[in-house]
Amino acid sequence: MEQLLWYALCLVVAFALGCVPWGLVISKVFYGKDLRDEGSGNIGTTNAIRSMGKVGGYAVFVLDFGKGLLSGLIALWISRAVGFDAVQTQVALSVAFFGCVYGHIFTPILKFKGGKGVAVAIGCLFATFGVVPSIVELSIFAVLVIATKYVSVGSMAAALACPFIALWLFWGNWPAVVICSIAGLTVFWAHRGNLRRLLDGEERRVGDK
Repeated sequence: MEQLLWYALCLVVAFALGCVPWGLVISKVFYGKDLRDEGSGNIGTTNAIRSMGKVGGYAVFVLDFGKGLLSGLIALWISRAVGFDAVQTQVALSVAFFGCVYGHIFTPILKFKGGKGVAVAIGCLFATFGVVPSIVELSIFAVLVIATKYVSVGSMAAALACPFIALWLFWGNWPAVVICSIAGLTVFWAHRGNLRRLLDGEERRVGDK
């Protein structure tokens, strides 16, 4: 029972961090506009770059990445503080990954309409998966964006890779595998509009206004 309470704490903290809408904060504080009224209306990095330029857009990425990383690091700290073993720590990190992604995508203060979770997920995965697997995720994203000029293609591919990497890293620890897989597939689901536009030939490429 005590173990479940620590998992719940990881979930709550990560969800709360995920709910911080940095894209909206930066657009209002520094640019005097609501990012939700610009471009695609999304508060994530891609729309931020198109609407606020590289400085504002990259600031959004760094801060969203940071809240994901912080979520994972807090879960790791809690795991060590309470004496979790390796398997329990993997579950705690997976719960934090799930919580931060869901807080970002389904932000209550934005009527459950947040970002798409890519920067947040990558940040948290550096704690959950470790450096090398996370670089693999980043490489999948980067290579496909460069090759296709579509950010959404790289994002969806990286999201779909998440369950397979979780299966490889956490083999036998099925709660961790399932939780990470749900989080990764939710990021893919958040790009369903992009997928429709890709199929219709209407998706914007990198560099488009």
